[in-house]
Amino acid sequence: MTKNELLLKLHLAAGIGLKGELRLAALLAQLPDNFDLAHLSVERLANFAHLKGAARHRFCVDFTGDTLQQQVQRHQHEAQWVTILDAVYPVQLKEIYQPPSVLFYQGNLQCLQRPLVTFVGARQATDYSRRIINALVPELCKREFGVVSGLAAGADSMAHLAALHAQGSTIAVIGTGLDQVYPRQHQSLQMRIGQVGLVLSEFPLGTPPNRYNFPQRNRILAGLCQALCVTEARHRSGSLITANQALNENRNVLAVPGPVDAPLSVGCNELIQAGAKPLLTVADLLTEIQDFTL
Repeated sequence: MTKNELLLKLHLAAGIGLKGELRLAALLAQLPDNFDLAHLSVERLANFAHLKGAARHRFCVDFTGDTLQQQVQRHQHEAQWVTILDAVYPVQLKEIYQPPSVLFYQGNLQCLQRPLVTFVGARQATDYSRRIINALVPELCKREFGVVSGLAAGADSMAHLAALHAQGSTIAVIGTGLDQVYPRQHQSLQMRIGQVGLVLSEFPLGTPPNRYNFPQRNRILAGLCQALCVTEARHRSGSLITANQALNENRNVLAVPGPVDAPLSVGCNELIQAGAKPLLTVADLLTEIQDFTL
């Protein structure tokens, strides 16, 4: 078993949690390449991961069981994946709080080598978001920036479609397993991005669109990019949570201002009031990310 294979098995195991995975990933990074991983018994792994009580028992039982081994074999045969130990793993993502230890993917990993801009916004985004996105994204694609979003309804799909129409690079970070589609009407869009761009997920095959997956997914949207743009957002929306995560990771955050009486502009206006850069033209965005221009 290689270090990457062990990390995959740990990622699929019950009871360990992301903190435990990252502790063991740090340990594996320090071990020499010729280290015999067979010396790492399940008890030692649980100790290094700081597992206690019910979580430790669940992990030890699952890690040595046949069911987990079947899951590992399935992912080795049916999925493509990278770990935080791989050179191709995005450097900027390593820097965030609790980065994913394993990323499953479909498509072209070279998309990660471009400077990236993330677009988020309301699922009920109006034509206002569409006009803004259609004005910004083609200019970004001309300058070899990649466009990142979450494949959700509304602003997310608008950003992906604009990048595809401009024959640019786009990355979809999803909150399900790669063999799932959410929302269902985006099946063809997800397939197309997987063919010409990149679809990323930290969730194993078969993972359905559980509500708690998406806040977890959002830290990847925030961490991958050099700048994050919010087109429309309600007060206390998921887009604002992602924007705050980006701010916490020292990413540039820009927001499109809107009418003060428009519910879908309240969140953006609040971001600007709190210090986010107003996004009026593509020049505003390029000014914030000029150090990354190719």
